[in-house]
Amino acid sequence: MKVKMKKTITICLLILILINIIKFPTALAAEITQGSELFQIHCVGCHARGGNIVRWWKNLKIRTLKRNKLDSVEAIAYLVKNGKNNMSAYKDRLTETEIEIVSAYVLQQAENGWH
Repeated sequence: MKVKMKKTITICLLILILINIIKFPTALAAEITQGSELFQIHCVGCHARGGNIVRWWKNLKIRTLKRNKLDSVEAIAYLVKNGKNNMSAYKDRLTETEIEIVSAYVLQQAENGWH
């Protein structure tokens, strides 16, 4: 009985993994596209190509994000949501999900050198 149960659990886990492998690239591509669109609408005015037209030293390059302890999606999302100094808060303009998506996009672009 135990062997049959283990086989059943193993098969169920493999099915779940396969479903996620098939579904994940599509979901990831959609999030990247949505992140890019959100960035173009709300951020590119000040942060074109990861720069900063107001304070050039506060750009979105990975080195700067690390220096300012903003090298995680959570840290970027907190800044996007609440703003700081010249950066406006977006908690009233974007949903939690949109903030997470654009934050993940920013980090991904920073890690890829904004190419």
